[in-house]
Amino acid sequence: MYCPFCHAPDSKVIDSRLARDGDLIRRRRGCDACGRRFTTYERVEEIEAVIVKKDGRREPFDRQKLHRSIHTACQKCQVSEAQIDQVVKEIEDALTELSEREVPSQWIGEKVMTTLRGLNEVAYVRFASVYRSFKDANAFLDEIKQVLGLQRESNH
Repeated sequence: MYCPFCHAPDSKVIDSRLARDGDLIRRRRGCDACGRRFTTYERVEEIEAVIVKKDGRREPFDRQKLHRSIHTACQKCQVSEAQIDQVVKEIEDALTELSEREVPSQWIGEKVMTTLRGLNEVAYVRFASVYRSFKDANAFLDEIKQVLGLQRESNH
């Protein structure tokens, strides 16, 4: 592992621990060259799903891309980083449980929207506005009215 401070190619593991739900290993490392310490995280890469985009393109599932899109939708909302990580983990788990090797991007988008709808309405509308590519302001307003209508129904 390269040192993030001096970029030396060698570092040694000082301590390893399981993190979160045991799906992540936290490693404390020391650089042999500069003596500084840093932390790395290691995760098993289990998901080999290929995502089929709306235009037919295929690309490997990218956990970071999913995390970034959810994080962007949740900016300035009352959603913690731990909650975002949990959403990503739930979607990864659901992907792993599927027996399909190729998964439509719509499947992931719908999973994210379902989860965000229950987590934070503003984050949901933000994600939906990008995911659904509303054609005009009226389509956007219809989505907001639907969210507000569901909210009122659940309060009664």
